[in-house]
Amino acid sequence: MIAPISISSPSAESDRYVRTSYLWMAASAGALGGLLFGYDWVVIGGAKPFYERFFHLDSPSVEGWAMSCALIGCLFGAIASGGLSNRFGRKRLLTLAALIFALSSLGTGMAGRFEAFVVWRILGGCAIGLASGISPMYIAEISPASLRGRLVSLNQLAIVFGILLAQVVNWLIARPVPPGATAHEILVSWNGQWGWRWMFAVTAIPSALFLIATLLVPESPRWLAAKGRQQQALQVLKGLGGRIYAEQVLKDFNTTSMTQPQRPLLDELTSPGMAKVLVLAVVLAVLQQWCGINVIFNYAQEIFAAAGYQVSDILFNIVVTGAVNVVFTLIALAAIDRYGRRFLLLTGVSGLAIIYTVLGALYHMHLQGKPMLILVLAAIACYAMSLAPATWVVISEIFPNRIRSGAMSIAITALWTACFLLTYTFPVLNARLGPAGTFWTYAVICLAGLVFLFFRLPETRGKTLEQIEAILRIGRA
Repeated sequence: MIAPISISSPSAESDRYVRTSYLWMAASAGALGGLLFGYDWVVIGGAKPFYERFFHLDSPSVEGWAMSCALIGCLFGAIASGGLSNRFGRKRLLTLAALIFALSSLGTGMAGRFEAFVVWRILGGCAIGLASGISPMYIAEISPASLRGRLVSLNQLAIVFGILLAQVVNWLIARPVPPGATAHEILVSWNGQWGWRWMFAVTAIPSALFLIATLLVPESPRWLAAKGRQQQALQVLKGLGGRIYAEQVLKDFNTTSMTQPQRPLLDELTSPGMAKVLVLAVVLAVLQQWCGINVIFNYAQEIFAAAGYQVSDILFNIVVTGAVNVVFTLIALAAIDRYGRRFLLLTGVSGLAIIYTVLGALYHMHLQGKPMLILVLAAIACYAMSLAPATWVVISEIFPNRIRSGAMSIAITALWTACFLLTYTFPVLNARLGPAGTFWTYAVICLAGLVFLFFRLPETRGKTLEQIEAILRIGRA
């Protein structure tokens, strides 16, 4: 049995010296990857009616492939993120993601054939896969325990700002479509020829800002320490919180590292304690996708059309959903370090199950109009306060320092696999079960997730990464 680890209290004196403004700036720069992730992921929803006409997509399976092909890239990016970030560092991988975002957005906007469109979307997905794993991990590794929930939640806030930005850009770029316009009229319109291209190409602007930001932020001090670059790690930590803070964090890191055996990643992942934590992370990542909220963003056109709205109304309602998403993410930002991850997740999953049950019932009764919009907004608000930010926070903090990049890569890969299955199967599921049956299915999934989280999810609020590792007894014999 390995001797107990002595880790300082999360309310240690050293936390008083954290340089909050610089820390928030560094975390915000890292979170720009989330903004691009959100923009690139949702921009396709507004472009969908127009590129489908341009490429003559006329079957549910091909439409589903156009919407979900980027997720293939997400899987590749997520799988590669662990090994690459462990070898080259978090900062360099964020820079790489920014470059890929810029190139893929321009390529998608200039695509002349559907095959080229798919290739560029897959490449953009690679950037999403990289950013979705590395941004929250980077922020968690530079954050003190007292602020980590809020700082990692900045990544989710950036994601929803990216979503809102994409929705606003789509709304501003798209020109009004006359009610009852035919497929040919949409095809030959400005929207069908050029509008959807600009929706994708605009991503290059925030990509350039993200690229500049990645060149200015420090490297993760915990990655530097893990690579034996102790003096560099100390200098970064001094910049974040001064000498006392830096020495305490580095001491805790080294104490944890010295008392844990160094084993291959596969051995770590299959050890009894680690396996339980990995299962928790994977289930939580899958639940964040299979709770069904992403179909509201990616298939907002169909959902609002089924509720009786015309195309111009749909684009405006999509912007409203983005605004609600941002507002309630800000609420989560204030609540996550006060009420904890467990409370937010259990409350959110319960709320979604109830909302989906009612939403399915209204679809079943063929009701249309504002009640549907209100329920959709309620679901987005519930998700934005719970599963959206808390999932990223939990999976970024429950793994031990020595294998965090590899273990997070697995969890993020599971997330994007689940997202691919959700996005690809929604048109078929919706065609077979109808909107009512589809949302009832998501309600059942949320109930199953509630039961799992109630029994398996610990509270990590207010604890350092090293304390969480000690409490979960990860890697102990």
